[in-house]
Amino acid sequence: MLSRERPERLKGPRTADSVVAAVRERLGSGELDMPVDTVGRWAALAALGRTDLALARVAEGHVDAVAILAEAGRGVAPGALYGVWASRSGGASVRLVDGRVSGTMRYCSGAGGIDRALVVAGDSLVEVDLADPAVVPDRASWQAIGMDASASADVRFEGVAGTVVGSPGWYASRAGFLVGGGGVAAVWLGGAAGVLDDVLDLLAEREPDEHQLAHVGALHAAVEGAAGYLERVAHSIDDGDVRPVQLATCRTVAERAAWETLDRVPRVVGPTPLSRDRVFAQRLVDLQLYVRQHHAERDLAALGRAVLEAR
Repeated sequence: MLSRERPERLKGPRTADSVVAAVRERLGSGELDMPVDTVGRWAALAALGRTDLALARVAEGHVDAVAILAEAGRGVAPGALYGVWASRSGGASVRLVDGRVSGTMRYCSGAGGIDRALVVAGDSLVEVDLADPAVVPDRASWQAIGMDASASADVRFEGVAGTVVGSPGWYASRAGFLVGGGGVAAVWLGGAAGVLDDVLDLLAEREPDEHQLAHVGALHAAVEGAAGYLERVAHSIDDGDVRPVQLATCRTVAERAAWETLDRVPRVVGPTPLSRDRVFAQRLVDLQLYVRQHHAERDLAALGRAVLEAR
């Protein structure tokens, strides 16, 4: 699930436009044509997260959209960069009336940069051409430092024409929904692994003390444990014998590894790289914000219920 070879990091200043350009470059080169097998697919997504989490967020949205359309028996527009916009945050809502999408949706990653999106409108999934002038992104709505280059903005839909994908309720009830969630978990895992890469580089320049070594040991165990679990579940998916509770566990396992990373890394490195190395500090804050897609105790309670029901 995690290659021994570290992926090459992004070069130059990181902005929303440069991240979309980097994703488009990968789309053009075929790098986003993911392996058919789940193990290879999740490993590729983990590698993107290990490279840069804003890059991975936009790329994962495209990969997920392609998989959703394939599951619906539909193709993609040639050369188009896709996203999946499905947030129901903050009471913002999008509705579909007479084939047109209206309302505002939050957390639309790649807003203003990608070409098409699968938008959840009520209980329907709708494919929308984002070149329509009735699609109005508000990039200023994203005020966070973390994931700033993912352009996860509010988007207003002013009666945008769209094509319905699947029947009402199909998006969340389809077989691939939890598998897609596992792909997001792979990205989180890659983000944690990327931070650990940086920590090891920093410690290679000094003689670490026993406390630092203890933290590194714990981080290594957390990341490798999560990687092993995701790989085992991915094999089960490919073998056709995966259980729903296994899929439901993937995001929590990756979230736990991420939070172990966020807790221990500042205690390993101290204030200097956090205050003087912008790229290192950015990777930490990206991970902290991105992993909050996991709904904390609500998702843990749902997992606990699934464990009891499976028993």
